[in-house]
Amino acid sequence: MPLDEYRADFQRHFWRIEEPGFWKLERQQHFKEPGNDSWVAFASGDWAEAMRLIEARRSSLADYYRRIAERGFSTWRVRVVEEPVTPYLQWELHLLRIRHEYGGKVHVVDVKQVEHFEKGGPLPEIYTLGNDVMYQAEYDEDGVLQAGIRYQDRSLIARCQQFIQDLYEMGESLSSYFERRVASLAVPRGE
Repeated sequence: MPLDEYRADFQRHFWRIEEPGFWKLERQQHFKEPGNDSWVAFASGDWAEAMRLIEARRSSLADYYRRIAERGFSTWRVRVVEEPVTPYLQWELHLLRIRHEYGGKVHVVDVKQVEHFEKGGPLPEIYTLGNDVMYQAEYDEDGVLQAGIRYQDRSLIARCQQFIQDLYEMGESLSSYFERRVASLAVPRGE
């Protein structure tokens, strides 16, 4: 689906999620997010401004996860991390830490934990919305989101959701990973 159509479709389905909730697998180590002010500041080398803008999102993220809880579902995310951590991922993990604090549960898995699944290439960026819909994000060669593929085969969705859940259970809570591996990293110089 073209990007605008995908985004509208995603929003339409997201706020109707039922359990088992929203499960997301993030594999790529580098993205570009030109519509995100914090990422733009990071990419231009202004780490302090990037962090200030992430912190400024606390209130809106708290409201977002409160709305999710009121709708009666949860969000779960597995973030595959290759070390050394890329500058992009260092930036993203700061944002994910705040999401995690407000209820967007995140676990980190090391690339070694998934490499045996990647004989044909890296795992796709996928997310399941309840039992009814799954999307695969499509990026260009620079890591900019271009489109989404929607899947509605319930058996495929169930298998993928279970795969993400199994990785989540193998992973480490973002809180402990962040303190152990990210908090002390030197400030990156942008993209």
